[in-house]
Amino acid sequence: MLKGSDPNSLLHDLKTPIIKTVQPQATVSPVKPLLKWAGGKRQLLPVLSEHYPPTFSRYIEPFVGSGAVFFDLLNSGRLARREIVLCDVNPDLIGCYWSVRDRADEVIRALRALAREYRKSGNECYYDVRDRRFNPERAELQARAAHPKEVAARYTPELAAMLIFLNRTGFNGLFRLNRRGAFNVPAGRYTEPRICDERHIHAVAFALGQPHVTITLSPFEETLADSRRGDFVYCDPPYAPLSRTSSFAHYTAGGFSSFDQWRLQQAVIAACKRGARVVVSNSSAAEIMRAYTTLDAQKALLEIRPVPARRAINSRASARGPVDELIISNVKRTALDTIRPRMLRARPKQRVKTA
Repeated sequence: MLKGSDPNSLLHDLKTPIIKTVQPQATVSPVKPLLKWAGGKRQLLPVLSEHYPPTFSRYIEPFVGSGAVFFDLLNSGRLARREIVLCDVNPDLIGCYWSVRDRADEVIRALRALAREYRKSGNECYYDVRDRRFNPERAELQARAAHPKEVAARYTPELAAMLIFLNRTGFNGLFRLNRRGAFNVPAGRYTEPRICDERHIHAVAFALGQPHVTITLSPFEETLADSRRGDFVYCDPPYAPLSRTSSFAHYTAGGFSSFDQWRLQQAVIAACKRGARVVVSNSSAAEIMRAYTTLDAQKALLEIRPVPARRAINSRASARGPVDELIISNVKRTALDTIRPRMLRARPKQRVKTA
């Protein structure tokens, strides 16, 4: 339940997201993402940061996932005094973030208990949590809910703890649903996973709970349609598969299809035309190359930059080598680390001609 909510009237109007606004400040210790996430961007942050616009008024993520770019911007102090909008269509993810933000101590208490169980029985505990607790409780919650936003709003600290536990101990930190909507990720191979890091959870709760951070469950087209001149938008959608067997797009029961990729391209182009600064990550699949080299994409000043990245979600270790991913953006690449600080602070002195 959200802080300050009446349990008998959690959702007066499902058209209005249940959110809390906050404003982050530069933190002393870097805050890491709460969850591992397929396609997480931590390894690409040095390259992505070259496309961060030097100035912007508002930061928007329509596919927040692990929030790696959000936390990178937060840790660098770039989000100070700026409005932040973090969105996703996954009610489990948003429900978990709301629970951690508003009821961190209860999440930690439940996670501690799960960590003790896991130390005693390992994978037996994992499958018991996944099949006998997490999936049945989610199914019951979904059966009672009239809308996905209600699922997220009624997400309990115990469910949030189970999601974090499964993320810490499941295969490669995947969140994957079968066509019936049940979480079906197998157990990972870990010796001593760090399941309950209390300081980390409190740091994430603090970061998400500062003024001017909005966390909401909404589809990407609604989020992008609200973008305007001065906004910095980062899109990290489920990647288009490079082959028939490489797709891990089922973060919701419906997945993310080629048609969804085209809808995203249209929304990104529209945002660029309104004056937003946009960065998109995706795979180097042929359909993505075609989508962002159209005449409309060129008119929106979108450019494609291939970058090597290491894929880690294939079940075969030999197939996890480097592949090209794409950074698609209307933000010109910068490399401020090559400029001396004094050059950034002052203009060069002009020579005075002498007679």
